[in-house]
Amino acid sequence: MKITQDTKIGNIWSNERGRSVIRQYTPEIEMEHLFIITQASTLAEYASNKLVHPNPDDWLASVLRELEDVDLSREWEQEAAPPADYEDSSVVIGSADLYAFDSAEKWSIFEIELHGPSHGNPFMDVVLEAQFTSGEHSVNVGGFYDGDGVYRIRFMPHAEGVWVYRTTSNCRSLSGMVGQFTCTAHLEGNHGPVRVADTFHFVYEDGTRYLPIGTTCYAWTHQTEELEEQTLSTLAQSAFNKIRMCIFPKSFIFNENEPLRYPFPGSIEEGWDFTRFNPEFFRHLERRIADLGRIGIEADLILFHPYDRWGFSTMAPSVDARYLKYMTARLSAFRNVWWSLANEHELLWDKPDEDWERFGQIVTENDPYGHLISIHNFVNVFDLSRPWITHCSLQKSDTDRSAEWRKQWDKPIVIDECAYEGNISPFWGNITGEDMVRRFWEAALRGGYAGHGETYCDPADVLWWSKGGQLHGSSPERIKFLRQVIEQAPSGVLNPLWTEFEFVAGIKDEFYLYYFSTRQPCYYDFMMKPGYTYNAEIIDTWNMTVERVEGSFEGNFQMKLPGKPYIAVRLVRN
Repeated sequence: MKITQDTKIGNIWSNERGRSVIRQYTPEIEMEHLFIITQASTLAEYASNKLVHPNPDDWLASVLRELEDVDLSREWEQEAAPPADYEDSSVVIGSADLYAFDSAEKWSIFEIELHGPSHGNPFMDVVLEAQFTSGEHSVNVGGFYDGDGVYRIRFMPHAEGVWVYRTTSNCRSLSGMVGQFTCTAHLEGNHGPVRVADTFHFVYEDGTRYLPIGTTCYAWTHQTEELEEQTLSTLAQSAFNKIRMCIFPKSFIFNENEPLRYPFPGSIEEGWDFTRFNPEFFRHLERRIADLGRIGIEADLILFHPYDRWGFSTMAPSVDARYLKYMTARLSAFRNVWWSLANEHELLWDKPDEDWERFGQIVTENDPYGHLISIHNFVNVFDLSRPWITHCSLQKSDTDRSAEWRKQWDKPIVIDECAYEGNISPFWGNITGEDMVRRFWEAALRGGYAGHGETYCDPADVLWWSKGGQLHGSSPERIKFLRQVIEQAPSGVLNPLWTEFEFVAGIKDEFYLYYFSTRQPCYYDFMMKPGYTYNAEIIDTWNMTVERVEGSFEGNFQMKLPGKPYIAVRLVRN
């Protein structure tokens, strides 16, 4: 592949000769605070926007001349297909030891544990599946190798009654094993997986309304046991019911500690064995996903991200695919899982849009339960109209555009990053609690859902956005208050009635919620349909108070207001 001005610096940097040329002409490039972003830039973009040089055009021309003979084509080694027969014909079919319970709760995990052979590399060599049937229901589920001769098949039953299963495998001892179990009624608090409902909103599978009130703790599962337990305790006491979290460890400011475990055997110094997974790493991850489920929190799992010093963001395409299949086999049966293909997908310079399309197909084809799935942007939003994408996961600060995005993509709008309440230097990490709450309210009134994050300086570099721990900001309590206001709406959700100028949501003629944001009117003229009377309440969204206004209101009327920012008015028809 010939290098042009449109080649990304990351692609050039991955080539030894290319890297030396870039260093020669721009020795300071590696010292840049956000070299990850630089790597996702093309040569032309870097020259015009970031390069400190008296003549960027001359720099670009010189670099291109030096790189003229560099070929960036990469030949990935093709992985051999699993053998047709992992064991020889002398092995009795279905002779492995099988362990399983005889019942499982609806939407819980029914697991088959098989003890079988471990020669060669079972991660690569063994294919294991099972078909589960119950009356008219039939579900095919992939299994996985969990190390030490142990194989697992996990299934999330969605219908009560008796389920029968049969395994198939290229490993004779694991194939042809049959059994059954009874799916019992779900217990209180178990509402099933979250689904899209009414185009722009969400419900659990049992029909209970779900409002995504999310937060971000990217690397919380890569910390000490004590810190992870503190994070869970904090979440249990909060209003948050969704958390964005990375599967792979993260390398970035305030997150430079080495993780306690890695997804693959090996090390940075000696290299990674990408043909095998590290079961200990994934057992720890799924333990934390289960912990989140017990406190009613959805785990929005980020499958790839660019903040990487280990090489997990630039694996071979075949490794990427095998990793995704392993993730769906291990984790799809957890009812509280969401899939996020990437955090800031454009910064993964090694992966063009067609890769994300391929990844989306792999995940959806191997997840038999259809968990929610999306892909998150840095600046340039992916084509969220793609049919495999269930909802829009956005990084945007202008949350008041939620109604516009609803119209554009006709899907739920989840602004997972609208900035972070905190006090660190980067522009995205130092907004006030007032500003965070305002963004939540503006998103809600325009029919979207904003996401929380927090980045307050800490002597030990334990910032919530990255490592979890404790919350220190003023917004979480007020976000909880907003959640209560939305839950009190007649339909349990908010849909915009006005999409410009004013923030008004509700149900026409029945219920109205006005939000005045940073404006501070001391009165407001309401123009309602004659013949309909309303009770009115003034809501102070910052002080979290609700004041009933005496009397009832009809037609055109004027209401006195406190004359300060962050006031809302709720009108409910008598």
